[in-house]
Amino acid sequence: MTSIEKKSCELRKLGINLADKKIRLAYYNNSEQSTDFTLPSNCMGFGRIHHFKRSQGEGWPLDPLPIDPARHSLGLPDSDEICAEVFQNAICNLRCWYCYVDRRLITANPNHSDMLSVQEMLNFFLSEEIRPPMIDLSGGQPDLVPEWVLWFADLVHDRKLDNEIYLWSDDNLSTDFLWKFLEKEEVRRLASYKNYGRVGCFKGFDENSFSFNTGAPQEYFKAQFSLMRRLILSGFDVYGYVTLTSDSDKNLDSQITSFVDRLQNEVHSVFPLRTIPQRILEFTPTKERMSVKQQKALQIQDEAVCFWQKELEKRFPKEMRSKRVYEHKLIV
Repeated sequence: MTSIEKKSCELRKLGINLADKKIRLAYYNNSEQSTDFTLPSNCMGFGRIHHFKRSQGEGWPLDPLPIDPARHSLGLPDSDEICAEVFQNAICNLRCWYCYVDRRLITANPNHSDMLSVQEMLNFFLSEEIRPPMIDLSGGQPDLVPEWVLWFADLVHDRKLDNEIYLWSDDNLSTDFLWKFLEKEEVRRLASYKNYGRVGCFKGFDENSFSFNTGAPQEYFKAQFSLMRRLILSGFDVYGYVTLTSDSDKNLDSQITSFVDRLQNEVHSVFPLRTIPQRILEFTPTKERMSVKQQKALQIQDEAVCFWQKELEKRFPKEMRSKRVYEHKLIV
């Protein structure tokens, strides 16, 4: 068992109570992360409202995730943003230097988290005056406890809220726990939930940038592609993010070309059009972690995203690139 696998299993034990069907949820109040909120935390300190916005700034592609899939799924009018209620589980097996969550909220620290049932989470949400049309089950790493998303989706269905709530979850593409701990029928049921989408984040564009960004061994870089392919084969409506930060700009153009090659060859031929470069910004919890290398990485991503956009222009006609992100069907 590798160090990441061992750590993942240890965190899972701390992050879920199977007998009582509870998940360890991050408590936002008095956290470093909360200083970056535009609105105060809600849901008794376990929830927050996030505004997903399309614009990432000059030189960067627009980010339609999860705006377009959510609005399309719920039949809402087009907009350049969407509000979501965000719950974060309090465990993560990676240590990305640019993560906007402070460490205390991803280490199962009992002083900054608590065990809650999905019924409690949904009841907190429904008791709020402001209830966005979308709930984001984030982290941390939600897929260390894949039961969480399944339980939540089942509850939304049982409460007959399917047409009112779009469910979204994040995944750092580091484990196969979704298939290891859920039965085949449960995976199928979750994948078939009509108002559910998920995003997997590629933590770099090559082995070096992956390890630099996450602190994990380089061999885990290749696992991301096979895990994403498996999600597609399992029938999920899945999208991708990629972080283009690195401590090296050597052969940057060819490295981006190679990354897009792998997306097409190992995931799906149109998956680059479902993958969005995610611009890394500085947040309060990241300030202490940022050395000269990290500052340089913020500059390298601006160069890398130019190569990314050129690659897509070379591979896909404008007509395809102009489609909505959810219109690129993952036919297998």
